[in-house]
Amino acid sequence: MSTPDSLQDLYVDELKDLWSANDQMGRVLKKIAGKASDAALGEMLTKSRTGIGEHTDILKELIAAQGGKVSKEHCLGMEGLVTEATKHVVEEGPKKGPLRDAVIIAQYQRMTHYGIAGFGTAAAYAQALGLGGDVAKLKNATKEIYGGDEYMNRLAETSVNLKAGDE
Repeated sequence: MSTPDSLQDLYVDELKDLWSANDQMGRVLKKIAGKASDAALGEMLTKSRTGIGEHTDILKELIAAQGGKVSKEHCLGMEGLVTEATKHVVEEGPKKGPLRDAVIIAQYQRMTHYGIAGFGTAAAYAQALGLGGDVAKLKNATKEIYGGDEYMNRLAETSVNLKAGDE
């Protein structure tokens, strides 16, 4: 992040960081979606990638509306989470079955919680700047991200974790 001189600068930096985070998460989900043995989990990972793309489009729109250069700024936070997801799912984790699915959900939720925090922060900045339209878009995206997280909780608690415990 460049050194912000105003809340507006901080807001635009947050949007650019989120764009990078979304791109990184989308790429890793593409890698791990095919590794899920639970059909509902695989479908949710694919659906999440679509949602991430839609949220990225919103971020680009909001950056452009602020008059900033429409570009992303590499997100080191998500880079670490993606590295962990790759390590635990692709490289060193369980090779198949419900136990791998449980790992996938855990890694997905870690990345998702980062997104919830980022979109919530951006919405708070937009609120302080009086950008009502931005606030609505960011809060809606946050709500959708929460929905994906809640779905993964239910999937883990009612199916995946129970099956992993039987292995």
